[in-house]
Amino acid sequence: MSTTEIQSERDEKIKDCLIKSRNCAQTSFAILQEQFGLDGDRVLKALTAFPGIALRCETCGAVTGGMMALGLVFGREELDDEQGFQTALVAARTFCQRFEQELGSTMCGDIQESKFGRKFDLVDPEQLAAWEAANPVDKCSAVVSTGVRIAAEIIAESRQG
Repeated sequence: MSTTEIQSERDEKIKDCLIKSRNCAQTSFAILQEQFGLDGDRVLKALTAFPGIALRCETCGAVTGGMMALGLVFGREELDDEQGFQTALVAARTFCQRFEQELGSTMCGDIQESKFGRKFDLVDPEQLAAWEAANPVDKCSAVVSTGVRIAAEIIAESRQG
């Protein structure tokens, strides 16, 4: 299967998962978990509260979900494993830098402004209705797709080298 076909198939899964979950953090992690056979069902549950860090327009859920997957791949098992700590940080910083280069920010509110022309307080019923009318699945699935692609590239690069 070509890289384009893999990305297209992954994008469809992302869109389906995002429609089902309404959660960019869980969607990002779930797709990476499936693709790379990662443990982490408890991580998936923990990410329930992480879209935009509790809908506060803070760190994008595509970032937190991707970072959780990277932590499972590169993270340390023992708290005193300095090499494991440094390895995980390099992967995480690389991910954030690439994400920010492509989307301009790792912050949900900034990305909302870029994609929608404004920020939304998704706890406010009126703003939630405006959000839902603004085609969030297509716009947010593109953001999630970017984050998943970047994390997948970092994981794949480490497995090749």
